[in-house]
Amino acid sequence: MRRPLVAGNWKMNGTRSSVAELTQGLVRQVLPESVDIAVFPSFIHVDLVRSALAGARVSVGAQDCAQESEAGALTGEVSSGQLYELGCEWVLVGHSERRLIVGEDDGVVSRKFAAALAGGLKPVLCLGETLEQRRSGKTLDVVLGQLCRVIEDHGVSVFNNAVIAYEPVWAIGSGLTATPEEAQEVHAAIRRCLANEDAAVAEITRLLYGGSVKAENAAELFAMADIDGGLVGGASLKADEFGAICRAAGN
Repeated sequence: MRRPLVAGNWKMNGTRSSVAELTQGLVRQVLPESVDIAVFPSFIHVDLVRSALAGARVSVGAQDCAQESEAGALTGEVSSGQLYELGCEWVLVGHSERRLIVGEDDGVVSRKFAAALAGGLKPVLCLGETLEQRRSGKTLDVVLGQLCRVIEDHGVSVFNNAVIAYEPVWAIGSGLTATPEEAQEVHAAIRRCLANEDAAVAEITRLLYGGSVKAENAAELFAMADIDGGLVGGASLKADEFGAICRAAGN
């Protein structure tokens, strides 16, 4: 049975003061022991958050990493090896904001995925379609295409040490949420794609749903057969709500 995972992506939010307040709120939460929980602060707050959450059963990840796992001449970038040394366990790769705003294509995402593993981190591979692509009936073509690039480059076995997050772009920060049935349809297709390569890998790979996950819709989403938790955006900036989402995953 796959162990649920709830991850909070704090994006480009927070000051030292507000992050300290948020972590204090997380420490006070009653969190289910049956759920893995992680938060992804900005680079400059990783060490602060890691120290504040020591002993709280909440692991820490980064929102991005460089295409190279080792130190080198790449001004402004942060390597997975540096993040691992800092105490990170996870890293997001391929988030839609990186793909659409920064311009990272499937090749860049695939290289970052490999660099994350090489540096000792567990990547969370983000997949998702835009509203235009969904309305054109291209959801599965887009999502599975993004997944297949990583499989083609590195083999399906890499998902023994990784997580996949389906985040429909049209639902991120918009207040819109895919229905549980819509989300389950895509999650099931992702698992079938993995199973076509290796049934055992497909069975153990955790698939998260992201896209306006809130306390009020979390339980219904997490009840779906192939949804193993959530990648939470705005709601993860509120300790009480994030705690409620984690408890929903535990139920």
